Amino acid sequence: MKAQKELPKLDSSLRTVITLGVFDGVHLGHVHLLNTLMAEAKELGCLAGVVTFKNHPISVLNPKKLVSSICSLEERVDLIKGLGVNFVFPITFDAQLAKLKAKEFIMLLKEKLGMVGLVIGPDFALGHKREGNLPTLLSLGSKLGFMVKPVDPLQTDGRKVGSATIRQAIEDGNIDEVTSLLGRRFKLTGSVVKGDSRGTGLGYPTTNLKVSSGQLVPSNGIYATWVLVGDSRYQSATSIGIRPTFGGGDRTIETFIFDFNDNLYNKEIQIEFVKRLRDELFFENSQLLVDQIGRDVRQAKEVLTRYDDDDVE
Repeated sequence: MKAQKELPKLDSSLRTVITLGVFDGVHLGHVHLLNTLMAEAKELGCLAGVVTFKNHPISVLNPKKLVSSICSLEERVDLIKGLGVNFVFPITFDAQLAKLKAKEFIMLLKEKLGMVGLVIGPDFALGHKREGNLPTLLSLGSKLGFMVKPVDPLQTDGRKVGSATIRQAIEDGNIDEVTSLLGRRFKLTGSVVKGDSRGTGLGYPTTNLKVSSGQLVPSNGIYATWVLVGDSRYQSATSIGIRPTFGGGDRTIETFIFDFNDNLYNKEIQIEFVKRLRDELFFENSQLLVDQIGRDVRQAKEVLTRYDDDDVE
């Protein structure tokens, strides 16, 4: 079991209140849970910690079901740390961990991390076949000496804020909803690769982004975006799709960065999504496409000027 080695052994004098889970996206529901965690830890005079799974448990429990990620593990850990918890420990969810009984899992957390409190979200369960539900954890808590604090789900417009809802919104290209539920703008991180230079020939040279295979990508269409290169930000318009005007092909992520001429090949950049402008369309000829790109660029500039780069609706 990899988790046995991945979890450090904290000083025996330390007491902790922890929560655990995937926390994909670190959305507003997660923020609500982690704020409760930190409040409980402060009240008890303990450290507040998070144990997050490096991989989604579904990848082990149901390997045929693919769950794409809203954000990378590195981004997830950074976002959680940014909220003010004392520590974040990523562990691997493997077959051995999946077979662990609820009590065994709890004992691992107590022995390694000095856990005296466990904060859990809605529908939480741990241990083999999810046997460690709320009643079981409350019973274990009274026997083993740790507090269990369930946290009600955060709701907006009558819907629970959850990773599954956000994944669907991303897949639908509903950027407004994604921004609202995340509490920040959705980003794609990847490396710049060479394309076929078709955009250059049309007068709109694009940067082609390659993302990891497990990264969730918005639906095909045109978006107003910011591009983050190091500490700099640039206005841009991003096209996601198969380029039907030129016969289709592999799905690409191409960004036209306004007033930018530097070479970005092989560099890592981020694309931050602000608004969806339109669907991907087929044009009868390249001139009609060029005319539409011009309109897209003007609309993107209007959108990005209307929203300051740090403003979130």
